[in-house]
Amino acid sequence: MQQQNCKRRLQPVLPKRIILMRHGESEGNLDHAAYTTTPDNKIPLTQEGLAQARLAGAELHRVVSDTTGADSPNWRIYFYVSPYERTRSTLCQIGRSFSRTRIIGVREECRIREQDFGNFQEQDRMKATKETREQFGRFFYRFPEGESAADVYDRVSSFLESLWRDIDMNRLRHDPCHDLNLIIISHGLASRVFLMKWFKWTVEQFELLINLGNCEFRVMQLGKGGEYSLAIHHTEEELQEWGLSPEMIADQKWRARANRVDWTERCPWYLDSFFDQLAESEEDNGDSDDIWHETDEKIPQTN
Repeated sequence: MQQQNCKRRLQPVLPKRIILMRHGESEGNLDHAAYTTTPDNKIPLTQEGLAQARLAGAELHRVVSDTTGADSPNWRIYFYVSPYERTRSTLCQIGRSFSRTRIIGVREECRIREQDFGNFQEQDRMKATKETREQFGRFFYRFPEGESAADVYDRVSSFLESLWRDIDMNRLRHDPCHDLNLIIISHGLASRVFLMKWFKWTVEQFELLINLGNCEFRVMQLGKGGEYSLAIHHTEEELQEWGLSPEMIADQKWRARANRVDWTERCPWYLDSFFDQLAESEEDNGDSDDIWHETDEKIPQTN
């Protein structure tokens, strides 16, 4: 019996929630001139940002404890945090709302850092550069000496692969008897890119998204069928405000109740985003055998 219990504990258990949060208000959010004298990674939070983070901690506690529902009282949290000063400070203030027994781990993760805009950022030059980005396209435009959103996508994709390995190999020291909540404290663009990668959104769909506000968060919650969805915790109105199209919202609602293995078969909007028109069946598109015969007749024969 003890051996069976050990085997059961070693089996990977999916987190109940994956929560993406942007840092609190920073000096750079308040005054862009801060970037001209202070490296981006060392920009601190404002007093307002510290207060936002403390309030966000209380709200996160309410979400993960979910005392109004029938969830297990034995919930736990694991933090991933960007190495920047403003994200680390946000995490520190959030920690005031949790006891040591609830936090099973914290990991600093460089791959979820802010988009690199270059080193010290001269204001007039950055203003002109961002105007050029609007003309070129926000996803593919690469800042001189910096990154594009596509570059951020690549490193966030690498982080996601590591995250899944951590879950599969039980590296998070997760007791299956507990509800695990992963909280990722990062930046606006990195969070949007994370969602894009996770939900397989296209570049066009990504560019519809509205950036998270300071200390705003998005809750991806595990549905009964094993898929994560934004529509379990958040309302349709919220999803609309964040820039999700009707097709994207329908997909989130479907994921809330869908089985993971059914995604490709039950998600037609994804195909429709790539093709102008697809026939529903071979019969609707004509007899495929006749098409091949007609093509064969047109090929010149050679000896």
